[in-house]
Amino acid sequence: MKKTNKASLRQQKIFVLDTSVIIYDHTAIKNFQEHNVVIPITVLEELDNFKKGNDTKNFAAREFSRYVDKLSGNSSLQEWTPINGKGNGFFRIEMSQSSSVDAEKIFGERKADHRILNCALYTAEKNPDKKVILVTKDINLRIKAKSLNLISEDYETGKIKHVEELYKGITTMEKSPVGAIDELYEHGQTSATQLFKKQKPYANHNFILKSGNKSVLASYDADSVSLRRVQKVAAFGIVPKNAEQAFALDAIMNPKINLVTIQGVAGTGKTLLSLAGALEQRRNFHQIYLARPIVPLSNKDIGYLPGDIKSKLNPYMEPLWDNLKFIKNQFSEKEKEHKQITEMLENEKLVVCPLAYIRGRSLSNVFFIVDEAQNLTPHEVKTIITRAGENTKIIFTGDVHQIDTPYLDAQSNGLSYLIDKIKDRAIYSHITLEKGERSELANLANELL
Repeated sequence: MKKTNKASLRQQKIFVLDTSVIIYDHTAIKNFQEHNVVIPITVLEELDNFKKGNDTKNFAAREFSRYVDKLSGNSSLQEWTPINGKGNGFFRIEMSQSSSVDAEKIFGERKADHRILNCALYTAEKNPDKKVILVTKDINLRIKAKSLNLISEDYETGKIKHVEELYKGITTMEKSPVGAIDELYEHGQTSATQLFKKQKPYANHNFILKSGNKSVLASYDADSVSLRRVQKVAAFGIVPKNAEQAFALDAIMNPKINLVTIQGVAGTGKTLLSLAGALEQRRNFHQIYLARPIVPLSNKDIGYLPGDIKSKLNPYMEPLWDNLKFIKNQFSEKEKEHKQITEMLENEKLVVCPLAYIRGRSLSNVFFIVDEAQNLTPHEVKTIITRAGENTKIIFTGDVHQIDTPYLDAQSNGLSYLIDKIKDRAIYSHITLEKGERSELANLANELL
């Protein structure tokens, strides 16, 4: 037993956490198993600057500070303090930045990142028998660390392995039984027992069944172990232009499905279909929220922009208004549908707003569309979903390959995480839209540029 313990100690690692990791996941300190964690004092200083505000980074900073304070009790944080949870190691706050290699001198600038590098270098020098690893979501900081011969890694928790294999939600079945296709057309559904003898599909998985010149769209109903026919139905003047869009609108309109994710490149109709489906079902919900996260240009706060708060936010909300205008323009000003949209906006039954404005609220009797969801962290997505009350439907749309925030990528963003983790649930459906319908020019750009 003693030999095992000594071997375990020799293998133990020390992880030095960057501020970006805490902002991404304020519970990160608990995810390093038996290994020890060092928090540079500079990280606490940066978190102190983030503590005021209503954004997710502000929430993360406050929660982490509370957690550290609770763990420390009356003891000094310069000593190794046990981390809550079975099998977890210890953590400490490291004050020293005086390593033999000075990152500030090498890179010629005094900044927080370089002080964190110095802290990690100091930790490595003081613990030559341990493997010291700097963990950061900042790719440039990882490169700088490696240039100083310091091991550096991305924070992997919440990161999916193979984004190219991300669940798409649609399968084309060539040479399908003609009888199943005929039955779907005649009765609207058919038994899936014979079609899927070896392995049943995920709940609400979509199929394009083909046999010669015949084809039909269908979705798998896990409760009845059957396929039901999916038809191209219009929603508030918007008609699906392809099979993918038909599946997406079907899921949006299905009252049994409370959570939908739609992934696809620009111009595939993700937001337009979601908004049209919401308007079509307006009588079933008290409010429709159309929201998106604000990702400021050059990573600067919106306070840098001129004008009042409405003027500052308009540039970020304009794509949502464009979709709403497109739907309104399907009707003349005298038609009731055109007037209904205007009245819904005036009465705040339809609300277009930044995501931060509704964060923290309880969402009951709401149809909630979250646009650009790839710019959210897994924690943010979880926070939104856990706010859902009775009779609430949530649609997440986005393109996992078009990330606008500095510490997220195709593997670690909230939309990819959600698609990967929650598939095969009766109240969930996912559809990947691959065919662009905005214009021939937009399709050309997506394919070749």
